Amino acid sequence: MSLSIHTEHSTPERAMLRLRGRLDATTFGAFDETAQTLLAGLPEGGTLVLDLASLEYISSAGLRSFARVRKTMRERNGHTLVLNPQPQVRKVFDIVKAVPLKEIFASVRELDDYLDTIQRQVAQAAEE
Repeated sequence: MSLSIHTEHSTPERAMLRLRGRLDATTFGAFDETAQTLLAGLPEGGTLVLDLASLEYISSAGLRSFARVRKTMRERNGHTLVLNPQPQVRKVFDIVKAVPLKEIFASVRELDDYLDTIQRQVAQAAEE
């Protein structure tokens, strides 16, 4: 199976990559290219959401691609969040400690609640 990638900008500061299929040695190049193009359009401090609800498999090549994306976002004071990972993909993350658990969300609602809390905290701090 191949990899299909859908990009989406929910706000100017937040973009999403929805992955379907397999992220492995034959597909990581397409992911890297799409991710780098998308990251170039995000402002400093932006957020990238990786929706993995339809990602069935990830190899070490895919993990390296995720690590590059996370590193790029950190260098730009941004965040990379993982949404809806399949159990087998989440297990890979757990085994190799590729993504901190605080950056993995089970649903869009859980992600939105987290983002809402963070924004309220920042706004309250700015008012004080």
